[in-house]
Amino acid sequence: MRIGFNPNKDKSLGKLDFFHQVVVPVHIPYMKDYFIDSLIILKYCLESLIITTHNNTYITVVNNGSCNEVVQFLDGLKNGGEIQELIHTTSIGKINAIVKGIAGHKFDLVSLVDADVLFVQGWQNATYKVFNAFPKAGVVTPTPNPKLVKYHTNALFFDRLFSSSLKFSKVRDSKALIMFADSIGNQNLYKDVHLSKYLTVNSGTGVNAVVGSGHFVATYRGDLFKTLDNSKDVYFLGGNAVEKHLDHPIAKKGFWRLATRDNYTYHMGNTSEPWMQQLLSEQKKNKEEHIENLNLFDYKGGNVIAILIQNLFAKLLFRKKVWKLYLRKKGLTRLEAESY
Repeated sequence: MRIGFNPNKDKSLGKLDFFHQVVVPVHIPYMKDYFIDSLIILKYCLESLIITTHNNTYITVVNNGSCNEVVQFLDGLKNGGEIQELIHTTSIGKINAIVKGIAGHKFDLVSLVDADVLFVQGWQNATYKVFNAFPKAGVVTPTPNPKLVKYHTNALFFDRLFSSSLKFSKVRDSKALIMFADSIGNQNLYKDVHLSKYLTVNSGTGVNAVVGSGHFVATYRGDLFKTLDNSKDVYFLGGNAVEKHLDHPIAKKGFWRLATRDNYTYHMGNTSEPWMQQLLSEQKKNKEEHIENLNLFDYKGGNVIAILIQNLFAKLLFRKKVWKLYLRKKGLTRLEAESY
């Protein structure tokens, strides 16, 4: 039996102050073997995230079947008001955890972040500058990676193939690249030319971005997740699930994948090291930090025929001989182009 009138019925939620959501899926099933340092890494990740984000950031953590120690830590953050949303689930896979994190929300930007990322100050403003400068930017990462220059970047090359705005520039932080390679256990990931040069695009308004983006930490236009919400096979979690549900939809709409020129995030991996605590201690919370105005352009994406043409064009461009010639045209020497 119901008595009286529910005071919340037909009540407007009002305007939210948040415009940028950060979703962090967390899966630490136990505290030994591969996961022995994972809680420490998670603490570094979330503390650095909380310190470096502005007040209009909505932090969502999705506990994807983690152990009790992790649950207690996350509950403490939520109860202390350090994060805005905490979702507990059984182990359902990364993509499903992401879907739960974005469901019921509508933000201009959504950052998807692995639980082993360490943030430094300035990453949000640097990301906003790229989105503001490039109308077709669909995803921007604060960790440039020169080896991703051909990863779903067909649309960008189609749009700027012979433009002087597309050229090789000097890598600003080669040490960060070396640290990333070490964090994934592949010290031979980059060749010398990768550590010295990456392909950049100029907006014409003074903003340069690196071509290509990964997805261990990346910020997406929020409207792109309409596709993810409606995906019919979102519960299929094969090895290509992230690429299938996050990267393909962006490419199919003709959006660009970009990175900031400077490095603002570090991949920690699963082992705690002294540099992590040192870097974290250097970050200072500044609630009054200037927030770059976000002005997303209303770009709906290309039509089917346009995307098909881009894909066919890319197959030709990325052929080995053609690609090497193009790299030389954009600023590499013959020897550099051979090994890039």
